[in-house]
Amino acid sequence: MPSSFSMFLDSYLDVWRNSSLTGMKNLISQEYKAREIKEGNIVDFGYEESLNGWEQGFKFAKENNAEWMINVITVLPLRDDETMAILSATLVIRGKKLDTANLFFQTFQKNSKNEWNLVRSYIEAGVTNVSTFINTKQI
Repeated sequence: MPSSFSMFLDSYLDVWRNSSLTGMKNLISQEYKAREIKEGNIVDFGYEESLNGWEQGFKFAKENNAEWMINVITVLPLRDDETMAILSATLVIRGKKLDTANLFFQTFQKNSKNEWNLVRSYIEAGVTNVSTFINTKQI
């Protein structure tokens, strides 16, 4: 994984772990597009809806004094300026990991300032906790 993307991914995951909505806003492209599958329902959304979702998730984590458990499953360079990270994320509340997780296929792209931004996501929400059956690297 290229050094600049590796450093960016570490920063991105720190923002997520710290439930920083301000930080997340700076890392998502205004042209962001996503698709989420939850209980068989498909929802397509963009930048504003994404921020609303992050805000709700971060608020829940803070209210429940929860910790994010984020696993990097793999990182795939797609093009010179585009990289996909496959991640799983769940919450740990009072030492107990939730039974489900979300599986994220996130595509990051360098913008005109040569900075990485999240541009696309495909999300499988509420799946069996994938860390129990996939060899992952917890970061």
